[in-house]
Amino acid sequence: MQDLGIKILLQGDNLVRLLQGLGVTISISVISVLLSLAFGVLLGIVMMVKNPLIRFITRLYLEFIRIMPQLVLLFLVYFGSAKHLGWDLGGETASVIVFVLWGTAEMGDLVRGALQSISVHQTESGKALGLTKGQIYYYILIPQAVKRLIPQAMNLVTRMIKTTSLIVLIGVVEVVKTGQQIIESARLTSPSAALWIYGVIFFMYFIICYPISLIAGHLEKVWKE
Repeated sequence: MQDLGIKILLQGDNLVRLLQGLGVTISISVISVLLSLAFGVLLGIVMMVKNPLIRFITRLYLEFIRIMPQLVLLFLVYFGSAKHLGWDLGGETASVIVFVLWGTAEMGDLVRGALQSISVHQTESGKALGLTKGQIYYYILIPQAVKRLIPQAMNLVTRMIKTTSLIVLIGVVEVVKTGQQIIESARLTSPSAALWIYGVIFFMYFIICYPISLIAGHLEKVWKE
């Protein structure tokens, strides 16, 4: 058992530390997801505006976020803001900013796609009934778009949760960083501890993301019938 290194999980408060690190990961993920969903819905509606300038700006933002790797964006916000803007952003704050920028862009494009997939006759029918543009969105377009949007949005949520593992590179002590600290402290006494620590971290991510993926798949199947 000593050779396997599993005992490292039960030494001291190692398991508790991993759970605390997971708590940091979850808190950053939840805040980022909630803000991304809210801002993404607004962005998706704005992207439907026919104004060429607004369309150009939103498209430029979307393409910039898509082209820029999340890791590079993390470095730009965390290190760049401190050096060039004088902002003293903590790692967790910088992480939330980056994931909200990314999540808003992705969510906005999903919302835009869902709204565009609805037949134009729906909008014309609303206008014929004398509904305002806001009422058409509230009563006709958004309710129909939600069914098409939720499975894709839940897949985005799982991607965001998994991508939070990158924040270890800017010093945030989340579950991966905690695992690295435990492995380093046991490097001499338990050389094979990495297998068990990373295995537990994998399981933690799995039990968070897999149910979300199952729900997304189920909803997509049900709403297609």
